[in-house]
Amino acid sequence: MLPISFLIKNKNKVILGLKRRQFSNLKIIDYIFKLEKEKRQKILRKKSLLAKLNPISVLIGYNINNRYLIPKATVYKNKLKLLAALLKVLANKIFNMLITIPNIPYKKVPAKNDLLLYKKLNLSYKNKLLTHWELGKKFNLFNLNFASNMAGSGFNLYLDKGAKLQRSLIQYCLDQNIKAGYIEYVLPFLVNPNSLFGTGQLPDKNKQMYFLEKDKLYLIPTAEVPLLNVFRRSLFKILDLPFKATSFTSCFRREAGSYGRKVKGLNRLHQFDKVEIIEINSDQNSYQSFNYMIRHVQKILSALNLPFRIISISAKDLGFTSALTYDFEVYSPGQDKWLEVSSVSNCTNFQANRMGLKFINKYGKKSFCHTLNGSSLAIPRLFAALIENYQFSDYIQIPKVLINYFMDNKISLKSF
Repeated sequence: MLPISFLIKNKNKVILGLKRRQFSNLKIIDYIFKLEKEKRQKILRKKSLLAKLNPISVLIGYNINNRYLIPKATVYKNKLKLLAALLKVLANKIFNMLITIPNIPYKKVPAKNDLLLYKKLNLSYKNKLLTHWELGKKFNLFNLNFASNMAGSGFNLYLDKGAKLQRSLIQYCLDQNIKAGYIEYVLPFLVNPNSLFGTGQLPDKNKQMYFLEKDKLYLIPTAEVPLLNVFRRSLFKILDLPFKATSFTSCFRREAGSYGRKVKGLNRLHQFDKVEIIEINSDQNSYQSFNYMIRHVQKILSALNLPFRIISISAKDLGFTSALTYDFEVYSPGQDKWLEVSSVSNCTNFQANRMGLKFINKYGKKSFCHTLNGSSLAIPRLFAALIENYQFSDYIQIPKVLINYFMDNKISLKSF
């Protein structure tokens, strides 16, 4: 959330950033300023009334002229009570408008179109390859129909060597994160509304999440939510930053819209597994953290020897909380398309402001932290691209870095 003080000091910057995002409700800024001006006037009026009431209250305390002063004090108290109610209404109005305003894009974010930053496509595809759903059936790796019978479309069931490969990918990603200094957490898959508000999914993504009405809890859309909320109201010392954490969770998203019914295979699911990384840093060093996270994800994909590309997301397509996002996409030769397996974002102090997450610098001054998050990695699309890229007529090759996890170097038709 953007603080009102930031809007007042940086009105032109905010409006320019929102225009780059193609934010449609720019009039809300002027309306917020109008309400804020009205609020400040009422605060001044409140101070004036208190200045008149306080000496009268002192005299009443000494039993001086109670007969004349008490009615006067009552008038002032009633006016103050009315002012307090009006101030509360104004503050709620301002707050409810502020939480609809997205983060301001970083200056280097492309304005209109996504920007290709890096591309690794070093594999040759001589023959037409099978899609991952055809491979899944051929090698008995997963079954969307079985899952559909249990839960409906958009769910998947891994089995046998498919389950083993999925588990190997999760453990490999976690181990790489831990080696890079990320502390592992095992987290709840259910969170309260305050947690989702803190990380910016509420109210922005309310319709995309699963809500348990009886318990007033949401299924997590990403591990970013509980992982960052571990540090709600925390105060870090500057020497403790950057703080790095990782977690594996299942993630749950409604993926509302007709496109969800048209996407085949593992490309888009209501429930999917993901390994997440987050970093918490100071305002001066968060883009160093961002670059570090980019290199880290790039290293993992390079070790898997998959063709991938890195894209800087345009301002108009940035997530609500993000100031800068790079997407990693792996190439799916069976489908001849690119699949997003990671988004790394710098949310600056947008989430920290909502969560009360601060650090104290070497001079003793408190400031809001900057928060960053990234997928390292999203498993279903990674699984899909991997089996398509490593397929042969009668087996699927296992990447070298996964052999110790999978305990074999291939998935063969002979095993069935």
